[in-house]
Amino acid sequence: MERNWTTGSIFKNIILFTIPYLFSVLLQTLYGIADLFIIGQFNSTDSITAVSIGSQIMHMLTVSIAGLAVGPTIAIGKAIGAHERERTGVAIGNSVSLFMSGSLLLMILLLFLVSPIIRVMSTPVEAVSGATSYLKICFIGIPFITAYNLISAVFRGLGDSKTPMYFIIVAFICNIGFDYLFIGAFHMGPVGAALGTTLAQIISVLSALWVILKKETGICLGRHDFILKKNVVKMIFKIGIPVFLQNSFIQISFLAITIFVNMRGLYDAAAVGIVEKIIGIMFLVPSSMLATVSTLAAQNIGAGKQDRAKKTLWDSILVCVIFGVLTSIVTVIYAPHIVGLFEENETVILLGSQYIRTYVWDCIFAGTHFCFSGYFCAMERSELSFLHNFFSIILIRIPFSFLAARPFFKTLYPLGMVTVTGSIFSILFCVVAYSMIQRKRRKNKEKKTCL
Repeated sequence: MERNWTTGSIFKNIILFTIPYLFSVLLQTLYGIADLFIIGQFNSTDSITAVSIGSQIMHMLTVSIAGLAVGPTIAIGKAIGAHERERTGVAIGNSVSLFMSGSLLLMILLLFLVSPIIRVMSTPVEAVSGATSYLKICFIGIPFITAYNLISAVFRGLGDSKTPMYFIIVAFICNIGFDYLFIGAFHMGPVGAALGTTLAQIISVLSALWVILKKETGICLGRHDFILKKNVVKMIFKIGIPVFLQNSFIQISFLAITIFVNMRGLYDAAAVGIVEKIIGIMFLVPSSMLATVSTLAAQNIGAGKQDRAKKTLWDSILVCVIFGVLTSIVTVIYAPHIVGLFEENETVILLGSQYIRTYVWDCIFAGTHFCFSGYFCAMERSELSFLHNFFSIILIRIPFSFLAARPFFKTLYPLGMVTVTGSIFSILFCVVAYSMIQRKRRKNKEKKTCL
């Protein structure tokens, strides 16, 4: 299942790698959407808000774990590009040891913090009970969320974006079935939504392990590969921790928006929760480009093909811009119809339409800085990816979200513009950082030529 992406058409490689990965993250995102959609058919606004808040927290955790998993992807991708089989096995084994032990500790910690998390989210009183139950059950499934993301990261590092897609297809089908069973037939509300999601994740991981054990995957591991090695752990953490922090801070900024909006009341909270789910789907193409660029560029850098790595970056940005423009135009035109798929309340539809009509333009700008982030990760400079997001969040997203949420009580238009402004700041940072890296490379090349 290993595939080398260091030859052939770069644009074609981007499309071939991205489509299966995109479909995988689409289904993963639809987990929360399915919960929200199905519970909206059988329960009232308080249950919708409970699942919306709970699934947003789980999405934050999932995205953060996936960010940390970029470390193994890059380590494996560079080993594949350099044709070093032994180093590939060590990177995989060390990643398994690190991630699974860490996931158990995280699960225990979060189970103790459920109540404080609910309070910090300024959860409306009507939704507290449902959100608490939802989170407790989902937190128990954290080891399985971690296992799935790690398995996916390993396959991506090997150049295979198709196999994880099959695992998530199984999980998605199971999740839909469980949701209708627990929410519709058994009337379990948010508890049923959480049970469906967690059980589906368990099935996904078990099916992945079965494939790894029974099929020819090209993965050969010995016991010694699971013994932590300082240089491998250092590389995984060097790349993964900045991306983990980056994704965490991005999600924290979204949670901050949720908190500010929750203070405005139940209808505003429901509108923002629904739009965040919709935007999550629209952002699949832009966000998937981080994985595409990082994987393809890592293999090419490992093979010593720096120019192909740069071309991968710019071709991916072009894809994001085209997609972002088309998506934004369609969304602005049909905003009420899109929001109305999830809620019939006219106030929620009006507020949701306002929010999404400005927010959606971020598809263009966020996609661009995601591509830069992928390239920086492949260059083992993921701290740059973290820094541009950190400053964008601290200087723009959180303070301006607070300002936009308080005085404009009758509209959510200004709140949507905050994310767009933050992404534009990130792009400017990335362009400067990229230019400095390329200038330094040219100077080093000139020095070697002179010698």
